Amino acid sequence: MDKISGTKCPSCRKNSNSEFAPFCSAGCKDRDLLRWLGEGYRIAGERVDPMAMDQFSDDE
Repeated sequence: MDKISGTKCPSCRKNSNSEFAPFCSAGCKDRDLLRWLGEGYRIAGERVDPMAMDQFSDDE
C-alpha cells in the first residue's frame, strides 16, 4: 500500500493510497460511491423530465 505524497483523500483528508487512488482506503472509496448512488452529490443544471429522456433512446 503505497501512499501518494501530497494527495489527500477527498472523503477524510488522510493521505491517499495508490491502491485506492484518490482515496485512502476501500471504505472511503465505497462511501463516495454510495453518496453518488444516493444522490448525495449532484451536478448543477436544469431538471430533466425522465419521460422526456425517451427521445434520446438509441432503440430507434
